[in-house]
Amino acid sequence: MRALTSASVVVGTLLLVIHPGSAQTYDPSRPICMHVYGEQMGERMDCIYTSLAECAATASGLPAQCLVNPYYAPEQHRLKRRARSTSRQ
Repeated sequence: MRALTSASVVVGTLLLVIHPGSAQTYDPSRPICMHVYGEQMGERMDCIYTSLAECAATASGLPAQCLVNPYYAPEQHRLKRRARSTSRQ
């Protein structure tokens, strides 16, 4: 019984190590993201745009869609939050 339990723990640990965790999809520093679809180009989320027009120009002719970044944090908000957290220490 102990051998079965040990084997289960080892297999479970190996599966966790082999399967990588996913990174954060949205970059909070940019307000617009482009979701690119398709197997050839790889499905991905590019949050590098400052306007919908800029994103739409890049997405033209691609299997992609421009979206407003739900996790966008303007620079002022990030600076205030960072200042508040450092003042508590």
